[in-house]
Amino acid sequence: MMSKQRAFRFGVIDESSLSREQWVQQAQKVEQLGYATFLIRDHFIQGDFNHQLAPTPAIMAAADATKELHIGSLVFSNDYRHPAMLAKEAATLDLLSGGRFELGIGAGWLKDEYEQTGIPFDPPAQRVARLQETLYILKGLFAEKPFTFSGSYYHISNLDSFPKPVQKPYPPLLIGAGAKRMLSLAAQEADIIGILPKALTNGTISDEPTERFATTIAQKVEWIRQAAGERFANLELSMVVSVHITHDRNQKAAEIIRQRDWGGITMREVLDMPSLLIGSVEQIIEKIQLLRERYALSYFVISDASLQAFAPVVSQLAGR
Repeated sequence: MMSKQRAFRFGVIDESSLSREQWVQQAQKVEQLGYATFLIRDHFIQGDFNHQLAPTPAIMAAADATKELHIGSLVFSNDYRHPAMLAKEAATLDLLSGGRFELGIGAGWLKDEYEQTGIPFDPPAQRVARLQETLYILKGLFAEKPFTFSGSYYHISNLDSFPKPVQKPYPPLLIGAGAKRMLSLAAQEADIIGILPKALTNGTISDEPTERFATTIAQKVEWIRQAAGERFANLELSMVVSVHITHDRNQKAAEIIRQRDWGGITMREVLDMPSLLIGSVEQIIEKIQLLRERYALSYFVISDASLQAFAPVVSQLAGR
């Protein structure tokens, strides 16, 4: 248990907006209901999700439509932008939003997307190494003086990037990670770590239930703790969670087992999964408090499909 617990934050990832009207109204509703962040993924193809808008202009439109809501990427795929371009776009978003941008980034994982766009899908070790260079470059370009870097993948020569971000030294940096190597990198470089309760293997996303087990998440948090050292106390741990409001937790757990074909998994194992919030509002509030105590998780992101149903939880826990 942490000596000092972080206050709760709650975010919404948009999975349904396909028009300007839908996007703007969604952002405004998220703010009105008291959520802290409004987020968007970074994909070219539909894949396992709905079609999505391009993140950079969409984030700016959401910022223009709101007053205090933070907006961000969950997450930019590193291989889709040169780090110099990403640094300029991120700083511009932070400037024009009045310091409300949160920069989420990951190594990239969706093989079909790489193949359809003609982007080389390198082995995981190369993608992670490339992300590591990007993180160094981003921080260098956000600084107040010209920056030079020569690595295995990127080269920057005396570039004084403009504009500089409003938030200092740079916007909150979230890294999405699930495997030990990525979690360790995030522990050393990020401000926020988005812990994946799924496995990203062979360019696909797996719904293997053991990845969601409480013991698995506990191990991931321990990897973060070991790699972070003294930084751990300042890290914000986050997770995208599924919300199931019900007065019969066991029935809902059994239904999830059937729907996902999780043979051999017990209802108790499902109910204990940190990424599944199942029960009444009161029971979910109790579980979220337990997740902070046990795993230091304090920042929970939900799908916009649960935006309204989850609002009573947000009203009781946000900022506490």
